Amino acid sequence: MLSYRHAFHAGNHADVLKHLVLMQLLDYFNQKDKPYWAIDTHAGAGLYALDTGYAQQNAEYHSGITRLLARDDLPTAVAAYVSLVRQLNPAAALSVYPGSPWIAQQLLREHDRLRLFELHPTDSQLLGANFAEAGRRVKVQNIDGFAGLKAALPPAPRRGLVLIDPSYEEKQDYQRVPAALKDALKRFATGTYAVWYPLLQRHEAKNFPAALKNIPANSWLNVNLTVRTPKVDGFGMHGSGMFVINPPWTLRAGLQGIMPYLTKVLGQDGSARFVLEGSEGR
Repeated sequence: MLSYRHAFHAGNHADVLKHLVLMQLLDYFNQKDKPYWAIDTHAGAGLYALDTGYAQQNAEYHSGITRLLARDDLPTAVAAYVSLVRQLNPAAALSVYPGSPWIAQQLLREHDRLRLFELHPTDSQLLGANFAEAGRRVKVQNIDGFAGLKAALPPAPRRGLVLIDPSYEEKQDYQRVPAALKDALKRFATGTYAVWYPLLQRHEAKNFPAALKNIPANSWLNVNLTVRTPKVDGFGMHGSGMFVINPPWTLRAGLQGIMPYLTKVLGQDGSARFVLEGSEGR
């Protein structure tokens, strides 16, 4: 199934959480001189227009990045994220939103490498065009991200961060992600794996965090943000989360500093809340 296009949802509250966590992880990796690989299994197009096309249909970015751009009380980590978005939007109006690949490229150093997998043919073509001048630091492949991950591990420098964020439009993704993580940990046990997931009323989504917690790993951290009360008809995403295997020891403290703020600013009703739990990071 190749119908999913992230452009419909670019810049929403889920992107805010995902990209803030991603930046925290990359900042930690950059503290050591040794090179690493960042691998994105479902990379999308890399950049998204907000002032035209798909993003205008639901304008979900108004529930996410737009709210942060209007604030003058941003915590340091949130301010760094907003600053990256502003780099793409030097004018006052918000017209472009960066996907995970673009954010990663900005933070990677010269000796680090970025591996991007995208199966959707149109998005893969856009992704390749957006990184056409990136040189050997970035490799784009039009293949299934789960298969690409298996082939990429272990990374040459034996140091790596993997982002796994399928759309979950297909129920099989709820089984494919844990299976991919178990296989990845056999190939590269010391890697850091960050999994994005939606908060939905469907049975598979409700049970997904528990399935991730059952994966044999040295440590894990789970953070999720609920922004509104689930709809009576069960339709739509009322929040999202990030589950990190082998998280850096700094991640919990960093999220403790920003999650109350995100809950306040991105919350849409009285049900807004966050969860931050896990075993001890390394």
